[in-house]
Amino acid sequence: MAYFSRGQDAIERSGKVLADVACALLLLGFAIAYFGWLGGAVAFLIVEGGLLAVEYVLPGDDGDAAAVVR
Repeated sequence: MAYFSRGQDAIERSGKVLADVACALLLLGFAIAYFGWLGGAVAFLIVEGGLLAVEYVLPGDDGDAAAVVR
């Protein structure tokens, strides 16, 4: 899925990036609080990797999913 759609302007794109960074920092903070420094870093990488994989596989507005094999 494309990260930005064709209809988004610069303000919407900047807001989306800032929201994603804020959510990632919040997830990292919670992971470190619950699992410690090393466990939190590992948990954060696993969760973020899963979120990015799901976002990559989901279909977007412009067409098929990114992982579709034809």
